[in-house]
Amino acid sequence: MVKISTVKTKPYGDQKPGTSGLRKRVAVFQSNAHYAENFIQSIISCTTPEERQGGTLVVGGDGRFFMKEAIKLIVQIAAANGIGRLVIGQNGILSTPAVSCIIRKIKAIGGIILTASHNPGGPNGDFGIKFNTSNGGPAPEAITDKIFQLSKTIEEYAICPDLQVDLSTIGKQQFDLENKFKPFTVEIVDCVEAYASMLRNIFDFSALKELLSGPNRLKVRLDAMHGVMGPYVRKIVCEELGAPANSAVNCTPLEDFGGHHPDPNLTYAADLVETMKTGEHDFGAAFDGDGDRNMILGKNGFFVNPSDSVAVIAANIFCMPYFQQTGVRGFARSMPTSGALDRVAKATKIALYETPTGWKFFGNLMDANRLSLCGEESFGTGSDHIREKDGLWAVLAWLSIIATRKQSIEEILKDHWQKYGRNFFTRYDYEEVDADAANQMMKELETLMFDRSFIGQQLAYGDKVYTVEKADNFEYSDPVDGSISRNQGLRLLLTDGSRIIFRLSGTGSAGATVRLYIDSFEKDAKKIYEDPQEMLAPLVNIAQKISKLHERTGRTGPTVIT
Repeated sequence: MVKISTVKTKPYGDQKPGTSGLRKRVAVFQSNAHYAENFIQSIISCTTPEERQGGTLVVGGDGRFFMKEAIKLIVQIAAANGIGRLVIGQNGILSTPAVSCIIRKIKAIGGIILTASHNPGGPNGDFGIKFNTSNGGPAPEAITDKIFQLSKTIEEYAICPDLQVDLSTIGKQQFDLENKFKPFTVEIVDCVEAYASMLRNIFDFSALKELLSGPNRLKVRLDAMHGVMGPYVRKIVCEELGAPANSAVNCTPLEDFGGHHPDPNLTYAADLVETMKTGEHDFGAAFDGDGDRNMILGKNGFFVNPSDSVAVIAANIFCMPYFQQTGVRGFARSMPTSGALDRVAKATKIALYETPTGWKFFGNLMDANRLSLCGEESFGTGSDHIREKDGLWAVLAWLSIIATRKQSIEEILKDHWQKYGRNFFTRYDYEEVDADAANQMMKELETLMFDRSFIGQQLAYGDKVYTVEKADNFEYSDPVDGSISRNQGLRLLLTDGSRIIFRLSGTGSAGATVRLYIDSFEKDAKKIYEDPQEMLAPLVNIAQKISKLHERTGRTGPTVIT
């Protein structure tokens, strides 16, 4: 009989979940008494006792430092609070897309994901706890606000301190708890199985197997960046689809991601970029820590901008059997993502939604049967098969297009630009800048932009002159539930259709990250193959000048350019 204890605690005022859960430095969780316990209790307190009794929670994470300690606490606190069953990935490992898949498959009441996504790991890195609801998607603002309110007033939490679970053995473990009529069940599951089974029903695996292992096989290089995706890539792409074992690299999940930043972009996945530049491989991809983001590269390191990636998948959507069956209900992109997807939507007469950054906004549209495919410029692409972005899904979508069209990535992109025109796009990230300085910069910029005389002003750099058409702070009225999300990013819209956008990001754990986005459409066939940085240089300079970005942040340049 396992004992249930009640532990007195004091609330913390800083447990407000960001766009993807609560993310802090590992030290915050380790050095503040009951910090993780308070937040876990606040999540579980969001569910009703009736839901808990017959309900299941899915639990897993990306393998980062402090994950196993957190899972142990979740097991002990969930048991004490009357949750009927937990389903946990073997050794605690589950990708974020796999958690979403399992929640939906077994009709769980929700899931807790231990990840800080693409942020660094290890004792000096970041840790995160994220709650997904019964639709498999990130908790909407009404629920994250409720969790935050509970965390600010918590006085005690319930725990079974002696309850120990073996995470390494697949199968069920049952525990009799004092004062509980039913035993508490923990089921350890293979981390890949349910997710792989779902993908088999979405893609033509026989066509993909022919592409990856046939006589004229496509040479691929997939980099799991020592995050959660290693087991998935090995089992699905190598073992099942037949790609040679050496196609997959950095496939062992490590607590510190091998000392690297598990963020699939040109800066942090530089090893993959360099390997692709040798021309030995036709297709390259990298995944982030928890497996929901992806970067696609063609031969010789040809980079596929994420904004273009979702547009190309949209234009070739029927290469996937799943969409032949379901049809296409709508497309969506986050506001900072380039307008490339809009052009495909217009040409195909399919509804397009522009949402704030955060996958939960897409989930609402999907649950209302309004959305089939969506993407974010931050290397996130996905569809309505789950309620999270999905890195491996995006890779298999691209491979399906290549298998159907029998063209290289570069040829596919160039054909696309010829047909639809090209949205030149770049993003400048200024990471971990002083939060007060960043907020002050945004405040002053807003004052400048909202002055009536700003509309119609001419902004010049070199021989390029742009005219301001509109300036606002993006606001979204959800067409499904009517909720309004304000202050989602400062937008400067110019008369030629170009956009300059400034946002403070909600996914970092220290300081603030300022993001500057530039999007400019070009339909002149002679210019569509130019270098984006050269094409966008005038707009970048104008953006830095009007915002005084470098003066206000003390930086001479961005941390990352995409």
